Amino acid sequence: MSGVENSMTQVESLTMQAYELGLLYAPKLGLAILTLIIGLWIISGISKVLVLSMERSKVDPTLVPFIESLSSWTLKLLLFISVASMIGIATTSFIAVLGAAGLAIGLALQGSLSNFAGGVLIMIFKPYKVGDLIESQGHFGEVKEVQIFNTILVSPQSKRIIIPNGAVSNGSIVNFTTEGKIRVDMTIGIAYDADIDVAKKVLMDVLENNDKVMKEPAPFVGVSEMADSSVNLAV
Repeated sequence: MSGVENSMTQVESLTMQAYELGLLYAPKLGLAILTLIIGLWIISGISKVLVLSMERSKVDPTLVPFIESLSSWTLKLLLFISVASMIGIATTSFIAVLGAAGLAIGLALQGSLSNFAGGVLIMIFKPYKVGDLIESQGHFGEVKEVQIFNTILVSPQSKRIIIPNGAVSNGSIVNFTTEGKIRVDMTIGIAYDADIDVAKKVLMDVLENNDKVMKEPAPFVGVSEMADSSVNLAV
């Protein structure tokens, strides 16, 4: 009977301890859960207001989801740390573990982080935007999407080109759209026995009667070289 009595005493002791812990932590846990629910609701509202304000301010559409997602997750992380602190979890050690994990992940994802940083720089400084005609990393095409990790181009041959933002932001970018005009250089060959002045006049008439040719700067036609079998005119 003594063994049964000892077991009953231990059960009663554990029950009492559980009851005391419940009395101690139940209010904290309830308050933490309430804080978590209200905090998530507030963060959701902040995200909606942020998106609406950016849309009204005519922020680049490619930048809106990125800023909304980044701000939302940052606020949620701060909320979770606050809730953990309310329950009694040592947040200093939690933050240290989180920092160590972040460092390990950063080392493992150096390439992705480089593309992420490149995407942020592109969205902030905007060397190009959707619809621009650009050349970068040996590729030429129209910008269809500016994602956080990649830039999507469509070439004149209707090929979809995906370029990592890290490479784009660290390399040269030629934007053919920004200035609103572009000079087209052509070489026209004529026979040696042809009248150069007449050829120049014919070409100039074609240029001046074309609505897409700008009056200023004015078009130019001149002899560029005396080739082996032709006189080449630069237009």
